[in-house]
Amino acid sequence: MTGTAGQWVLLAYRIPRQPSTLRITIWRKLDRLGVARLGDGLVALPADARTREQLDWIAEEIGEMGGSSTVWLAVAGSVAQEKAVATEMRTARAAEYRVVIEQAEAAARARPGERSRTVKRLQAELRRIGRRDYFPPAEREAAQRAVQALAEAVVTEDVR
Repeated sequence: MTGTAGQWVLLAYRIPRQPSTLRITIWRKLDRLGVARLGDGLVALPADARTREQLDWIAEEIGEMGGSSTVWLAVAGSVAQEKAVATEMRTARAAEYRVVIEQAEAAARARPGERSRTVKRLQAELRRIGRRDYFPPAEREAAQRAVQALAEAVVTEDVR
């Protein structure tokens, strides 16, 4: 687990219903961060300087949109609750890594030019997932191996 042991940064927020594009913008930003959704308008990340800063920025943006928000540092009420949140986050990243594995395997059967483009895209996707992967699942290494194998296949066919 990253951050201070047991400490989480929480963002409690309310966004005006209209226009809906503002809500969608915030939801997408929170998804890119890999937040755990604890309730309606309440999200959490393991606390460290980076996650605190990211949620502070989003809180500021929410205020600029006419919404309201507060950022909190908190500790889960029990180890079981903390494990449940971490498991939820790990499961979400595992699903993302499985998609990368499937795409790498499909690309291995594609035409050479497509493989090269797919390798670059999947490497970028691994970096994006890695930025929000606070509790790495086993699928992380499998996805990295699958993309590496695809990259090596591309290099081998370029040498031929």
